[in-house]
Amino acid sequence: MACSLSFTAITDFPLTLEKFTNHPQRIYPFPFLPLHTSSGYGSFKCFANSRRKTTSPLVVHAVKEEVIGQSPISEATLDSKSISPSSSKLVLVVGGTGGVGQLVVASLLNRNIKSRLLLRGPEKAIELFGEQDEEMLQVFKGDTRNPEDLDPSLFEGVTHVICCTGTTAFPSKRWDGDNTPERTDWEGVRNLVSALPSTLKRIVLVSSVGVTKFNELPWSIMNLFGVLKYKKMGEDFVRNSGLPFTIIRPGRLTDGPYTSYDLNTLLQATAGNRRAVVIGQGDKLVGEVSRIVVAEACIQALDIDFTEGEIYEINSVEGEGPGCDPQKWKELFKNARSQ
Repeated sequence: MACSLSFTAITDFPLTLEKFTNHPQRIYPFPFLPLHTSSGYGSFKCFANSRRKTTSPLVVHAVKEEVIGQSPISEATLDSKSISPSSSKLVLVVGGTGGVGQLVVASLLNRNIKSRLLLRGPEKAIELFGEQDEEMLQVFKGDTRNPEDLDPSLFEGVTHVICCTGTTAFPSKRWDGDNTPERTDWEGVRNLVSALPSTLKRIVLVSSVGVTKFNELPWSIMNLFGVLKYKKMGEDFVRNSGLPFTIIRPGRLTDGPYTSYDLNTLLQATAGNRRAVVIGQGDKLVGEVSRIVVAEACIQALDIDFTEGEIYEINSVEGEGPGCDPQKWKELFKNARSQ
């Protein structure tokens, strides 16, 4: 099915993107977002909140597509405040415009959970999340690869962290600007964790299956340029940091990333039947997983006490999934521990 997406041009973008040296730069981008977005399906109905005016229809549709028809939470629920707000939380999302990160942010906003983003390119937040009230979404310019960007002011009030940073396993355009696995998955994670306050309630790190077997076939092929080795080093640093943590190791990521405006491709990618979730431990799972599922697992883990200090692998398979149902996710995580 053919779809089109149109945007009003931003001709005078006010952000200053020069690199700073002493502290993260707070960005106030949202008032400058064009407010009318349309597609071949007509206007998307975005997150309903009197303080939040628009959200990217691509991210909204992806979140809704995963939930509708698989749990008591309906599309109407996604367009309301019926999901319990968590005003006590302030979640810092690192890598919040990537394939998993943008879905994490969209889901947090939909739950009325206050969020803060640390982004190398803050202008991307406008494209993805639309106009947001500063109370609900704050954007800071910074790079975890640069320790000087991680000033304590960035973490003031932060209760939880979800880290979704990453790059490609093999050399690609995404490696431009020294965005290699060593710099992103190891040095960036190390710098971030070193800067986090001891009062943090939880850090959730998105890693990868296969990190404990990077010297074995077939994982050694994926690890030719060190991506699994460096992810494991990042994991170990988190585990030894003394901070409360949960590590999520996804299989091969599917569905997205939703940074493309090709709606036809997007809708096909999110319309499959692989909604059921398999969670394991011990780096034994092999398979693939929807980015939507990974994002939801990160958010659910924040509120499940027994996931603290644990590492989980996660896959998607055909069947009905847990959606946003906390009890179903709790059972999935619990069953993984008993295997």
